[in-house]
Amino acid sequence: MLALKSKLLEKIDGTPVKTAKKVALAYSGGLDSSLCAVLAKEKYHVQDLLPITVDVGQGQEEMQAAIQKANVLGITPIVVDAKDEFANVWLSKAIQANSNYEGYPVSTSMTRQLIASKIASLALKLGCDAIMEGSSGKGNDQYRMHNVFKLFAPKLDVLVPVRDFDLTRGEEEELSKELGIPITEVMQGGDDKTMWCRSLASGAIGLNQPIPDSAWLWWKAPSKAESQPTQVAVTFEHGVPVALDGKELPLPQIVSQLNVIAGSHGIGKIDIFEDGIMGLKSRELYEAPAAAVLLALHHDLEQFCLTKEELEFKSLVDQKWGYLVYHGSWFSPLKEALDAFIQTTQAHVSGTETAVLFHGTIDLESRHSDHSLFFPEIRGLQSRSFNQQLCGPAAQIAGLPWEVLAKRMSKVAH
Repeated sequence: MLALKSKLLEKIDGTPVKTAKKVALAYSGGLDSSLCAVLAKEKYHVQDLLPITVDVGQGQEEMQAAIQKANVLGITPIVVDAKDEFANVWLSKAIQANSNYEGYPVSTSMTRQLIASKIASLALKLGCDAIMEGSSGKGNDQYRMHNVFKLFAPKLDVLVPVRDFDLTRGEEEELSKELGIPITEVMQGGDDKTMWCRSLASGAIGLNQPIPDSAWLWWKAPSKAESQPTQVAVTFEHGVPVALDGKELPLPQIVSQLNVIAGSHGIGKIDIFEDGIMGLKSRELYEAPAAAVLLALHHDLEQFCLTKEELEFKSLVDQKWGYLVYHGSWFSPLKEALDAFIQTTQAHVSGTETAVLFHGTIDLESRHSDHSLFFPEIRGLQSRSFNQQLCGPAAQIAGLPWEVLAKRMSKVAH
């Protein structure tokens, strides 16, 4: 261990931990994983550290920052490109499932599990005896990643330094300074960015802590939002967006463009109390402009194209889907079974939804689908599609249970 300089370093030196020889490290370039890279050799006696950076669409700037910081730390990350898989498999399913957990579109919940699956597979392939990651012992990611590590690499040890040494965020920063690790966080707690959603300082936001406008990447405050409305048209095929304003585009490009467009109109800010995996509440901040638009339009298209019974049951399935993914169960048998049901329902969820974005609102303007179940010539009050007199006897029969209830009420009252 380095020469002791503080009580914090003494705490690190005096805490027993498992050691390992060859370790795959989940490296993002953030405070946690950077600290892991140093502690791996200083405390865990790792002889061969293999940092792995998984690109899930956090952007070129963030990827470059991670590489540059790795150079400072004296490590060379193995980069795994998972952008297409995240978009075409994970994100597509999230849209089809109207992904939502207490108002949050389960973005990091997905990427942590995707990242963990890639790292576990590589760790086995490269002959590692352990996996290391930077989760806190108070957060959700430790469960998500551990579940996946144990599914894909059940015999490997899982090392979690922040949890092993019971470090607070402030202690992490202090320790990083002691060990000469550069701190690049804009806000304490950092942020986690994917193409779908950005999480700001998860678990580190105070109850009434004000958030400066400069903290947001896409979302614009009302005073800085666009002064004129913008119309957008999104075309879906089987529940997945395939075109924006009539132009066919890959899903990542649709999401990227909508993040900027919708964010500029003050759409996509999420400030909620979230019940974490341990059942403890935290104030969480997210910005997800594209998700706000696409999920709203997809849900409306489902209302347009699916039967009453499908919608009623799917709402229950969607809620369970979001719960499972949030709680680290992407690869569970039940979640896969729900995927199968959801996929079946999307056979007729195709069409184009047009909305106007302005002042934080998504105002639906028009819908078109060849799969629609909306037929005004049958249901419309102006039509004579069937003889309304036929419904009189039907209503009388349907009302019989209510007459029975009335009889009981009268009997009990006397």
